[in-house]
Amino acid sequence: MLVGYARVSTQDQHTALQRDALTSHGVRRVFVESGSGVGPRPELQRALASLGGGDTLVVWKLDRVARSLVDLLAIQGRLKRAGASIRSLTEPLDTTSPFGEFTFQVLGAVAQLERSMIRERVMAGQAAARARGKTWGRARMIDPADVGAIVDMWRSGAYTQAELADIWCVSVACLRDAIHRHEGRGRWLRCAGIKKPG
Repeated sequence: MLVGYARVSTQDQHTALQRDALTSHGVRRVFVESGSGVGPRPELQRALASLGGGDTLVVWKLDRVARSLVDLLAIQGRLKRAGASIRSLTEPLDTTSPFGEFTFQVLGAVAQLERSMIRERVMAGQAAARARGKTWGRARMIDPADVGAIVDMWRSGAYTQAELADIWCVSVACLRDAIHRHEGRGRWLRCAGIKKPG
């Protein structure tokens, strides 16, 4: 039996291309995952658990199923123990032969190198952008000029965090984040309720 696995990196991307390719190659059961390959990947685990002797896991590309060479080899070992194999639609791969297993490992190493190079380029670009003064994320909900007053009011004991959040029309989490940035990590722990301030 052919079992398909498709994954995209974010919720904004779509797996239609991968699913269409899998279906056109005779795959009738496809496990679909949306999210980073760093997490637990529950759909991949379900796909692997469904495989038995003679079954084949079919993927669009190896980097859809494995996040590193070590991960790839671990998946290969699990497939071998189940008597199953893996097939990539865009790469020459057949793990039923010794040469196919060698190709599998080489392709995995190349995919890992490619991801590492992309990561290095992204990090270098971000560092250069930070050096130019670029920032990311949404604008602060609380004006930085108000944070000192908020901290003083909270530390006086006359106001709770919920009351202050209501005054500034923000969530308690947002308020705590502002206090965290103002007071530093140690005092933020007390702000979060781990220890009352003195």
